[in-house]
Amino acid sequence: MTHPGSAHQWSPAELRAQIEAERAGLPFLLYRDGQGTQRLVTLDAAGSPLSVGRQQGLDVPLEWDAEVSRVHADLRRVGDHWVLADDGLSRNGTYVNGERVSGRRRLHDGDVLRFGSTLALFRQPLPVPADRSTMASTAPLSRSDVSEAQRRVLLALCRPFAAAPAFATPPGNQEIADELVLSVDAVKTHMRTLYAKFGLDDLPQQRKRTRLVELALLTGIVTRRELEP
Repeated sequence: MTHPGSAHQWSPAELRAQIEAERAGLPFLLYRDGQGTQRLVTLDAAGSPLSVGRQQGLDVPLEWDAEVSRVHADLRRVGDHWVLADDGLSRNGTYVNGERVSGRRRLHDGDVLRFGSTLALFRQPLPVPADRSTMASTAPLSRSDVSEAQRRVLLALCRPFAAAPAFATPPGNQEIADELVLSVDAVKTHMRTLYAKFGLDDLPQQRKRTRLVELALLTGIVTRRELEP
């Protein structure tokens, strides 16, 4: 799984760009290109579809990712909502929060999308009310927001995704405990803290682990280089 950049945290300029996009109140995609540069793609207020793929000239071109099909998927507006559509065009599939999309999938603010090995964050911020001059930042976590012990747990959790991300599954608590020489209870405590920090408490239990992996890689708290042997 390609992480969205090698930096361990978002730069001030990147954070400013994210906050400006949030203030605009329009949905957008946030991802990093093949050079690790942050990309923000605003979804048209009129609802024009956005095409995603490796072919040049598409709305979201991912030409550096060999696991992405030439025309991989698209985003469409249906009523008041945006949906991600993959009608069998992609060879390796399209995923939302670790679950493969079959046909169409309605998107929600904060969903993590995966095209090939590239991660993208879907944001659908609320417009800033007229009587408010500022908007609270919802910037992603950085490496400084987790302890070293918690990051070691994240590294162990993400490790299977280094070699074959499309088919990997996160390890269980016992496997992590064995790797780190910790008790299972200690691992559970770290995992509960990480779920809370990443805002995953409300997700179904079976989705938490995969989404935690994706967010750890998306934010750069864990990098692909660290997972390689």
